[in-house]
Amino acid sequence: MVSSAAHCVPQARVPEATVRTNKNEAIVYAITEAGMPINEAAGRFAVSARWIRVLLARYREGGIEALAPRSRRPHTNPNATTEAVRAKILALRQELAGAGLDAGAESIHDRLRGPDKPSVSTIWRILRGEGKVDPQPQKRPRSSWRRFQAEVPNETWQSDFTHWPLADGTDTEIISWLDDHSRYLLHISAYARITGETVTTTFTHATAEHGYPASTLTDNGMVYTTRLARGADGDRAQPNGFETLLAQLGITQKNGAVAHPTTQGKIERFHQTLKRWLAALDPPEDIDALNALLQTFVPIYNTERPYRGIGRRTPAQAYTARPKTHPTVTIGEHAWRTRHDIVDATGRITLRYAGKLRHLGIGRAQAHPGPRSRPRPQHHGHRTRDRRDPRRTPHRPSQGLPEQTRPAT
Repeated sequence: MVSSAAHCVPQARVPEATVRTNKNEAIVYAITEAGMPINEAAGRFAVSARWIRVLLARYREGGIEALAPRSRRPHTNPNATTEAVRAKILALRQELAGAGLDAGAESIHDRLRGPDKPSVSTIWRILRGEGKVDPQPQKRPRSSWRRFQAEVPNETWQSDFTHWPLADGTDTEIISWLDDHSRYLLHISAYARITGETVTTTFTHATAEHGYPASTLTDNGMVYTTRLARGADGDRAQPNGFETLLAQLGITQKNGAVAHPTTQGKIERFHQTLKRWLAALDPPEDIDALNALLQTFVPIYNTERPYRGIGRRTPAQAYTARPKTHPTVTIGEHAWRTRHDIVDATGRITLRYAGKLRHLGIGRAQAHPGPRSRPRPQHHGHRTRDRRDPRRTPHRPSQGLPEQTRPAT
């Protein structure tokens, strides 16, 4: 009977010095130094006998250094990015950075064309491998951000102003109005100094082109609000012109927390983009030249630059994708919306209330001279002939408006 201790003899003869961190070396030393059979070593180290023979061949050819683990990377990769595409990526990076535009991997990806267009992550790895990416480990991870944005266009407009020097060093101030939902640039202009009148004028200019917003979001600067200002008697100062205008239009005014500019993060981020673009150009000689540059920047920002926060769409695409909202006027417990209608040829306007169309006669003195835009149904009983004069159709005009009659024939 063969004692079971005989099977342990080879393991007992393995010197302690041969235990290596490299598994390949341990296998070879167990066979060459301790005399362990190949099949037994395969069972002990959980490898195949074929692999052990490969290791022994490498050991005989190159010594102990040949046992180091080799890379499993394939010698060729048919899906590797070609040198032509890599050169195009680096050229776009340099071109965008030189123009003062965003030159990240996503911006480069948006401008690449063709079937061999690499992914965003591949572009980022190429830029990092070429030393074009500055590591910023101090940044917070995106998962920790608390994002918010308006649901529809014109729900909220953000505004703020920033500084920019002219060629001779003269400081100027640039005011901007930005749609919170789409990041669409509604208005931008430069002035020597931003005043309360400037805010009101630029806001009115933006509303004339894009309609009224339901609300505004700004910081607590005195040109926007006096809610934190106090007079000598400690009472709050009177509302400024901008606050008064918003109240008259039924527009909700919102202000960020004191010393918390991230509430207006979208307009702050926009100013970074604007300044990077201006820094790539020659300094303007005067405010007129600066305003000309700003008007050149508007279509670039609104129509040529996709934005990550709105699904890689341009602000113009996001601003026109959904219907715009309007201010809501609250009187008592009822909410009212402003609606405009053209008075028809008979002196009536048509409004929808409680799901029904209401035809209100306000008098022929206010009648529109042109033809009606669409046929109106005839409502019998709303217009009756006067028994005293069959040629006359009576109406109930608004107070202060003369009643119109047809001339006698």
